[in-house]
Amino acid sequence: MDKISWGIIGCGDVTEVKSGPAFNKVSNSQLVAVMRRNAEKVKDYAFRHNVPKWYTDATELINDPDVNAIYIATPPSTHEQYTLAALQAGKPVYVEKPMSLNAASAGRMANAAKQRNIKLSVAHYRRAQPIFKKINQLLQEKIIGDLRFVKSDLYKRSLTKEELEVPKAAWRVDPAIAGGGLFHDLSPHQLDLMLYFFGDPVHASGIATNQGSSYIADDLVAGNILFKNGVVFNGVWCFNVSEEDEKDQCEIFGSNGKICFSFFEHQPLIVTVNGETKNFSFEGLQHVQQPMIEKVVEYFLDKGTNPCSGEEGAVVMKLIDDFTKK
Repeated sequence: MDKISWGIIGCGDVTEVKSGPAFNKVSNSQLVAVMRRNAEKVKDYAFRHNVPKWYTDATELINDPDVNAIYIATPPSTHEQYTLAALQAGKPVYVEKPMSLNAASAGRMANAAKQRNIKLSVAHYRRAQPIFKKINQLLQEKIIGDLRFVKSDLYKRSLTKEELEVPKAAWRVDPAIAGGGLFHDLSPHQLDLMLYFFGDPVHASGIATNQGSSYIADDLVAGNILFKNGVVFNGVWCFNVSEEDEKDQCEIFGSNGKICFSFFEHQPLIVTVNGETKNFSFEGLQHVQQPMIEKVVEYFLDKGTNPCSGEEGAVVMKLIDDFTKK
């Protein structure tokens, strides 16, 4: 195999700009087929993105001989089903985050890939972006000295009643489809970066509750992690604050200073060492998944290592389960 010919299962919003176009921009990669249950919408997507084939049945796309790799971008409730089907067909899989509904499901996906010796990567794509690669470099260079602890805060305003009536918002706070609420949607990016920066966790615990009663999923989660290297992580996710109190900040403290950054907002990276501060700025990415997709293509073509394995994805899901007591 000298080129990856992708089929997308679930061509919704995330594939419009974040990921979909990147499959045709990366070397040795092309998007040849898409699938969505709504025929009118998938036909429109294929037309707008110049995709040769479209399907309303995932099995037909998986079994298309022109497709040699599968990108799964459906809601989490179907990630395991489609991943196992693709692996059974002998096709490598790039699956969206969260990897699945819970750690048990993610573990089954990772085990199936290992048993069949078929490649599986998880779309924790921020670890391939320049700003987070820079943070990892600074940590490896011990620019802030010996690592101590991490404090992460993500606060967002409540979803309005009108927003909750929109299907693409409603499913994200339905545990049967999303695994939980907005914490399950956003924290995989953050927790995966903690694994990327600090390695294996040895203990995790947390609390989760619903304070706003706007939906059945948790809207406040707090969690702690002790990593094998001694670093302690503390995070709070609240999706029920005023708009004025919204916040997205992570601080990594060391013996000589700290690194401060945002996970989701386009903000500079701020590094303070011995009282002196330096800012690093990075250009915004047109397609935020493109650097990760490039690494996945290289891995699928045996030209690189797995940028985020199924086993790593399962660890992230275990942390989420530990925080929310699932």
